[in-house]
Amino acid sequence: MEEKEILSVIESDPWMMSVLRAAATLNLPDWMIGAGFVRSKIWDTLSGTKHEHSADIDLIYFDPNDINPEKEKEYASQLQKLVAVEWEVVNEARAHVFNGLDPFTSSEDAMAHWTETATAVAVTLRGGDLKLIAPYGISDLVGMIVRPCPKFPRGEVLMRERIAAKKWLEKWPQLKVITDV
Repeated sequence: MEEKEILSVIESDPWMMSVLRAAATLNLPDWMIGAGFVRSKIWDTLSGTKHEHSADIDLIYFDPNDINPEKEKEYASQLQKLVAVEWEVVNEARAHVFNGLDPFTSSEDAMAHWTETATAVAVTLRGGDLKLIAPYGISDLVGMIVRPCPKFPRGEVLMRERIAAKKWLEKWPQLKVITDV
């Protein structure tokens, strides 16, 4: 599977496109939706399985001019009214403090510090076109490989906890877990 096929899979899913269109209404700077929204859909497609759509949506954006966490809650509430799912909205201009890291320079830079490379994949609408953002490329995603991101502190430990808690190996038994970066 190549990038254009990933985009085609997402574009052909009316629910996913409604989520993206809802997010676009906020006109947030450098916004994208990633994590399980993209990862799970592609793993389902590759494995020929079908699970429920993501119960929560991870929308990130980058706005160093307004790092008030209350703004994120306000955006999540607005989005909840458009698409009734649990929205997690995070301004990545302040998210570096969660893990004691240096400030991020963009949403993509922040995503490079997420837990797994296959999770560090997102999509956005720019000028009406669907765009894929993947700081580590898509090979782990389409290879169904779970590997810690090299920039994430404690990546292997947290990755193993996430695999167990989210029951990924039960949902997608063909996943390959690689613990070295």
